[in-house]
Amino acid sequence: MRAVVVDAGAEVRVDNRPDPVLPGTDGAVIQVTASAICGSDLHFLDGHFPITEPVPVGHEAVGVIAELGSDVSGFTVGDRVLVSSVAGCGRCPGCRTTDPVRCVSGPQIFGSGALGGAQAELLAVPAAEFQLLRIPEEIDTEAALLLTDNLATGWAAATRADIPVGGTVAVIGAGAVGQCALRSALLLGAAEVFVIDPVAGRRDSATRAGAVALAAPGATAVLDATNGLGADAVIDAVGTDSSLDDALACVRVGGTVSVVGVHDLQPYPLPALVCLLRSLTIRLTTAPVQQTWPALLPLLRAGRLDVSGIFTATMPLDDAPAAYAAAMSRSDGQVKIRLTP
Repeated sequence: MRAVVVDAGAEVRVDNRPDPVLPGTDGAVIQVTASAICGSDLHFLDGHFPITEPVPVGHEAVGVIAELGSDVSGFTVGDRVLVSSVAGCGRCPGCRTTDPVRCVSGPQIFGSGALGGAQAELLAVPAAEFQLLRIPEEIDTEAALLLTDNLATGWAAATRADIPVGGTVAVIGAGAVGQCALRSALLLGAAEVFVIDPVAGRRDSATRAGAVALAAPGATAVLDATNGLGADAVIDAVGTDSSLDDALACVRVGGTVSVVGVHDLQPYPLPALVCLLRSLTIRLTTAPVQQTWPALLPLLRAGRLDVSGIFTATMPLDDAPAAYAAAMSRSDGQVKIRLTP
């Protein structure tokens, strides 16, 4: 099969790799019909996640079931499904909360080395009944891809941000996760959502979704927009030292900072005393993907949550090097790129 890999020199290429085998009697093999590039995939290119050998990448995939283990009863071959980006064993007390992040065996992410990459023609999925979701007819491919990670992450960021009804929210970063977070924040009752991003095209997209777009530097812009008080809640969808600094600086006293941006491996110097004196709540999480589906599916079906316009390009899998270059450029026209086999 063809699969996108990133090598130790941060070069993206499409390799021919052996087809995956069924990962146990509870697993499945998915024929991938669409995958997507996530902002966290770019960490392999910018050196934040050093690698010593080629890694098949990608953790966002939809497709059809090509093969099923004998113990899987909730699905049939040919079902159209999406795959949770975060995988758990599906059996432990943590997984029984429907949050794979709590898996006692340790959660794994597709495309990070331990599991195969989703940007491929085929993907092996362990614990299929836990990891897979049959896609309702009303949900299109782009919405389904967002449910694998970015929408689940943006929703989790907003629900964990303690947003007061009628309150103000600042979202740092207007990539796909930030775009999903701002839509979620508005749906959850925020009266005003400020979105900070240096890229004009992404700010325009945020404005069309109902946000007030601000250019960096973020903290100053948010403080100016709130008469010096700061936002009730801040969502950091970037995860750099600079974005975390901005988040802590522009949240008001007693507010909440919700962090879903993926930081690099270097420790962040948390100003603990300042946070204590300002009585801040700080939450960091990867997406509890499966836990978000019961809320998000009805909202998408009813049209209450609009995720249109987040995908800005579709490219063939063989053009993955060019797709990654476009994603890395963060040009005005690009927010999220879909790959098709």
